Amino acid sequence: MSMAVAGLLAGMALGFAGYFGGFAAFLLVAALGVVGFVVGRILDGDLEPGDVFRGREHGDRRG
Repeated sequence: MSMAVAGLLAGMALGFAGYFGGFAAFLLVAALGVVGFVVGRILDGDLEPGDVFRGREHGDRRG
């Protein structure tokens, strides 16, 4: 599935949630979408769990 199709599906889900459930449902669907995205990236091996939960050290600047 391409990123465009995934974005389309996410936008449609957010639209339906906002229309039928109001703004609180929109925010809930958006937050759960972000959580699902991060978990998916971790399971794919593109992201390490420590990168998500570890704070930045003072000297650890990437750029």
